Amino acid sequence: MPLKLNVGASKKVGEANYGSRGASVNVEMELDSTLIGEPARLQEKIRQMFGLVRTSLTEELNGGNSHGPPPEPQAPAASVPAARSSNGNGNGQRGGMRLATPAQVKALYGIARQQGVDLGRLLQERCHVARPDEVTIRQASALIDELKSTSAQPAT
Repeated sequence: MPLKLNVGASKKVGEANYGSRGASVNVEMELDSTLIGEPARLQEKIRQMFGLVRTSLTEELNGGNSHGPPPEPQAPAASVPAARSSNGNGNGQRGGMRLATPAQVKALYGIARQQGVDLGRLLQERCHVARPDEVTIRQASALIDELKSTSAQPAT
């Protein structure tokens, strides 16, 4: 008997004048029931499905554009080191490393907007990715710290 995996996500984003828009994506897939006896492989399939759902949800909320919100003015920023290791547990993975949490992704968008930083360009130059949900937890943390420290510096 096949094993059914159903993965879904919903998200609502605020817009100007107290408006909002939302999207919901659900995917169901049949898997080989022998995966029950192989928790690591089953968990990897679940992570893959959640990654696909999150990407599709982001694209849907951006009108089919997977690159996130429109670019903003660029501000200089220091280099962010790449993540080196992970315990393999988290929302998703890139090269075996945990991906940024939803809270980190939200913080990156918000702080970059506040600082007038072109987040897309920063992510491409530093992390070689197009969207904040593609960076690792460590990269996101370093970027957040960097952007925050830029705002904390007194004007000269």
